[in-house]
Amino acid sequence: MTTHTRIRAFNTKDMYPGKALDNDLCMAVRAGNRVFLRGQTGFDLDGQFHGVGDPTAQARMAMQCVQTLLEEAGSKLEHICKTTIYITDRAYREAVYTEIGKWLKGVYPCSTGLIVNGLALPEMVMEIDVEAIIPEEELP
Repeated sequence: MTTHTRIRAFNTKDMYPGKALDNDLCMAVRAGNRVFLRGQTGFDLDGQFHGVGDPTAQARMAMQCVQTLLEEAGSKLEHICKTTIYITDRAYREAVYTEIGKWLKGVYPCSTGLIVNGLALPEMVMEIDVEAIIPEEELP
């Protein structure tokens, strides 16, 4: 019996062609009332990258994907409890946090921000990791 629902399964060899990768992953996992998302970046859910050189555009695309994936898992932005935001340059902090803040206004999640040396591809300047919990009274 499967206790987890895996949403939008994919293999890294398709996501990163030309790389020696072959990992079976998914964009979201729902385990009971908990939802875990894969880190979201400037990639849309069809694999197209948006916002090269534009941290605001990448954050906007990431949050559009976060919203869609949560909805596909039976959740919503208001259920987000924890975010971890990665940026590749301190100079991107204001742009990225401002855009994410627009999407999470009134949600009040716990959040950690990290400045990292790089992400999976050089054009990525931000990534957001999200965990949500669906309230018991909203479960089907």
